[in-house]
Amino acid sequence: MAASELPSGRRRRRSALEGERESGRPGESGQEPAARQSTPEHGWGAAGAGRRGRAGRGEGVAGGRGRAAGAAPPAESTDPAARARDICLRMLTGTAKTRKQLADALRTREIPDEVAEEVLDRYEEVGLIDDAAFAEAWVESRHAVRGLARRALAQELRTRGVAGELVEQAVSQLGAEDEAEAARALVERKLRATRGLERQARTRRLVGMLARRGYSEGLAFRVVREALGEEDDGFGGPDGP
Repeated sequence: MAASELPSGRRRRRSALEGERESGRPGESGQEPAARQSTPEHGWGAAGAGRRGRAGRGEGVAGGRGRAAGAAPPAESTDPAARARDICLRMLTGTAKTRKQLADALRTREIPDEVAEEVLDRYEEVGLIDDAAFAEAWVESRHAVRGLARRALAQELRTRGVAGELVEQAVSQLGAEDEAEAARALVERKLRATRGLERQARTRRLVGMLARRGYSEGLAFRVVREALGEEDDGFGGPDGP
């Protein structure tokens, strides 16, 4: 599962993407849908790549249907709105993005701010952009896969432009016991690798690992002390049986 998505979110976003492509809005300028389109930035699409592999030597680099050698690739639309829609659809294919991530990409491609706002508003309206759903899915996935604590998750979401109230709402999914359980699991996985080190060095290494994942110092030391104590009990003392 991608870090930014849950199955239900993927289904909703896929449906919205298909609806946008079939509605004709992104193709008003005569462009092909994003999945088939070839642009200078992203190279030739999958369909063009397949034709290129079958092309004879005399054709050169084939991109379109039977394009002659030396012919220029299809020009990108000069309509800023069509360009903005195409950029957003390509970025949203595969993984969700926040509004800020898309806005930054449009600004980099020199899409006028008023055009970008109109396109982004439209995509929020149809559900292609949903920062609240993005944040909730991000928290669930990153906590489950990497064991990140609320503080680290909140920082990641803020750097992706998610609004503060949505960040707080998303990280509130995780309670204190959820964090403690995840911290214990992380320490348990790393415990074996620290055997042979002095206890102080082991403690420092394990606490540092938890701190890098956003856990508070108090929780980190408590979980590490408990794990080392349980290990001592199981092995008959600090030096083993």
